[in-house]
Amino acid sequence: MMSTIALTIAYIGTDFSGFARQSEARTVQGELESALEVVLGATTETVCAGRTDAGVHALGQVVSCKVPASALEDGDRLIRSINALTPSDMMVRDIRLQDDSFSARFDAVSRLYLYRIAQDDRPPLFMAPYCWYIPQHLDVEEMRAGARSLIGEHDFASFCVAQSAKDLHDQDLSTRREVTAIEFDYETIMGERLLTIAVEGNAFLHSMVRVIVGTLVEVGREKKDSSWVEEVLVACNRTQAGPTAPAQGLTFQEVRYLQIPS
Repeated sequence: MMSTIALTIAYIGTDFSGFARQSEARTVQGELESALEVVLGATTETVCAGRTDAGVHALGQVVSCKVPASALEDGDRLIRSINALTPSDMMVRDIRLQDDSFSARFDAVSRLYLYRIAQDDRPPLFMAPYCWYIPQHLDVEEMRAGARSLIGEHDFASFCVAQSAKDLHDQDLSTRREVTAIEFDYETIMGERLLTIAVEGNAFLHSMVRVIVGTLVEVGREKKDSSWVEEVLVACNRTQAGPTAPAQGLTFQEVRYLQIPS
């Protein structure tokens, strides 16, 4: 008898080639499924709430899969067993039993990403692997004004890897997504001052959050007016947007569901 579970996992993305399994690269999914195969004695396929690019971190990625019901008799032991077989830069934080129909991807109603930018005069030390260092002043109010154009349901083709957008269109799939919030705040972690940009939406295109951040930084640097962001959105052309922000500044923070996994 098989049961469906949701695993909440965290990882430092620095040395991973992203989440999705690849035949000749080190990935989060590959490491996780290898560990599950050893623990459960059978090949186990996982479904994630959202694929991350190479170098992107996660604190609250959610993965679903089917396992023998007997494996859940001691959930803490199962977590310990999986973590003992995965590398030190990733870990399973939680495992919960779900309805048989549960899918980490399709049942998710929103995803929350945090992007951190170091804003001190000196380069960060402790947070260097987890942020983008921009020593110059950023006009956050102008960035906030530009971000307002992105709230709501839009075609975000301008904020997606061009080839990915083309592939979606070739498959008659939409590049429309809904962004529900883009919020800016300052925080200090281990004595280092960071600007944190929180982006939440129902789903995201390939590198969409990083292109949004790169575009807003162009506004913050006063290279572009805040009104330019809407022009980029309407263009539906990747060449019109700003650069893709570096991967190390992005963390997949949380996945939200209508019903909290129990």
